[in-house]
Amino acid sequence: MNANEVVESYITDVALQLPRRQRNDVAFELSALLHEELQARAEAHGRPVDATMAIEFLTAFGRPVDVAARYRPQLTIIDPSDGHAFWRATVIGLILIWSLSLLQHLAAPMASGWDLLGVLSHWWGGTVIPSLWWPGLLVASFGTSAWVRRRWPHAPAWQPRARDRISGGRAALVATVLGIVCGLGLLIDPRGLLDLLFAGRAAPAAYEVLTYTDRFRQGPGPWLYALLAMNIPLYLTVIVMRRWPPVLRRAETALGLLTGAAMTWVLLDGPIFISPVSDRVAKILMALIIVMMLVNQGVALYRRVRPSPNQGS
Repeated sequence: MNANEVVESYITDVALQLPRRQRNDVAFELSALLHEELQARAEAHGRPVDATMAIEFLTAFGRPVDVAARYRPQLTIIDPSDGHAFWRATVIGLILIWSLSLLQHLAAPMASGWDLLGVLSHWWGGTVIPSLWWPGLLVASFGTSAWVRRRWPHAPAWQPRARDRISGGRAALVATVLGIVCGLGLLIDPRGLLDLLFAGRAAPAAYEVLTYTDRFRQGPGPWLYALLAMNIPLYLTVIVMRRWPPVLRRAETALGLLTGAAMTWVLLDGPIFISPVSDRVAKILMALIIVMMLVNQGVALYRRVRPSPNQGS
């Protein structure tokens, strides 16, 4: 990675800590500031800017989460001046509540009470009180995390991440390609799986369960196969290049949207399989895939950071 890529990675990590409406403005402002200070540092040391200098400078500048806090309005759950009072009140209050409740239950008669009282008691004790574990756990977790950071301030140093990196490495992409090839084979000829498992001796009813309708085979089916197959050369190119160039990222996004559209066409066009049960299961699975694809695209769009002046103003 060069110095510019290191700075871009740092700015992205900072911007992702901020609300969506602030990200591009802050990214632009921070980009100008960091490049200016980094250039001044290079001139002071009498050598050109490189990745090593950039990492050293950004490490000293601060963790991305701490830098983001300078731009983000602070939300304080408990004021620092009230911290000790909050802790004392919590401990004393819980001891009193638990002790009084225990004494009350021990003093109460063992016979069953009124139905209404029993329902209200069950609701209060079974729902309201136990539900307080969640905010309590959050307060305890965040408080413990803050204490650990103060107690051991030397956390692992921030490391830059290339924007075109392959998540999971090339092995993950190889596994993805193999999965697509096997999945395409199964989709194109699902009855072939029965021949493979039962050496061609499966019951006729089993073949009928995995038989496509003529409407699917002559309509959206071939289009869906073609779009899925187009992922193979795309991922093979990324494997060879060892990175995700922006043009291939855009191609992957476009291909994903087209595949989702083809799946939607399949759902709306009519039966996929002759068997109603197989058709219902296939459509449920396909609908889940469409939802996951949309969620993945939405998350990618939400996490996109593009530094630009006066964005959103």
